[in-house]
Amino acid sequence: MDKLESMRTFVEVVNHSGFAAAGRHLGMSRSVVNKLVAQLEQALDVQLLQRTTRRVSPTDMGRAYYERCIEILAEVKAAELAVTQMQAQPKGTLRINAPMSFGTMHLAEAIARFMYQYPDIQVQMTLSDRFIDLIEEGFDITLRIAAANAEEALITHDIAPIRRVLCAAPDYLKAYGIPTHPDELRQHCCLHYGHLATGSKWRLVGPDKTYTIPIKCRGYSNNGEVLRESAIAGVGIALLPTFIIGDALKSNELSVILPDYCPAELTARLCYATNRHLSTKIQLLTTFLQDWFKQPSWEEGTLR
Repeated sequence: MDKLESMRTFVEVVNHSGFAAAGRHLGMSRSVVNKLVAQLEQALDVQLLQRTTRRVSPTDMGRAYYERCIEILAEVKAAELAVTQMQAQPKGTLRINAPMSFGTMHLAEAIARFMYQYPDIQVQMTLSDRFIDLIEEGFDITLRIAAANAEEALITHDIAPIRRVLCAAPDYLKAYGIPTHPDELRQHCCLHYGHLATGSKWRLVGPDKTYTIPIKCRGYSNNGEVLRESAIAGVGIALLPTFIIGDALKSNELSVILPDYCPAELTARLCYATNRHLSTKIQLLTTFLQDWFKQPSWEEGTLR
């Protein structure tokens, strides 16, 4: 039995309140329509239709099944349309939101390559560290850096792990010493990201337990690149993602300290509304970025 064909036939019988009328609409004989519906009822082991000499109507179970069939058949049609559209050159506008530093340092090149590969897609990219409501503010897709399971009512696709480490310039460490335990951070000058939910505290997960350390802040900023430059200048110790300090670690302008004590790992993920999951442009961008960030360049040479 072709389940989809039987479901379509059942839906038309309900729509037309009879086998003969459904058959005329589908180009089938009444007997074939009746057989397909009977096979469906047998497979489900439930009566879907009440049959009288004048009218055919769904049972309570039949009505519930009819509603689900409508949804399923619509999804199948949409999927078929999406595949058909993907065979053609994709076009149109794609509105993207992303965090400032990740956007300028890593996403910008990827989006430029994406636009080169798909010349008929126009990209409008807005960078902001502010949490946005992508539906209310008119974005098709947003890139967020957050903990696992942080998104609700959105479809998400992970594209890269985000690791954060403590770091400082060699000159600072030479002058003030290298911390060997999280508690020693209390005595150091620290550079603090102003958007952290923990306030002027750092929460570090170690091999023995988790430490919440009140820090003495020498500088605050809501931008990680500002903190990186202050750290390179020897102002203090910073807690920053490797995607911001990767090059500074490779050039030895910064050094990782307390490598066994780090915050919980975050994830860069793409998020979009459920009603956009069959958008060809979004699917193309998701696949492109997952491949682009498969092996994050900023992690090369930054091992603990």
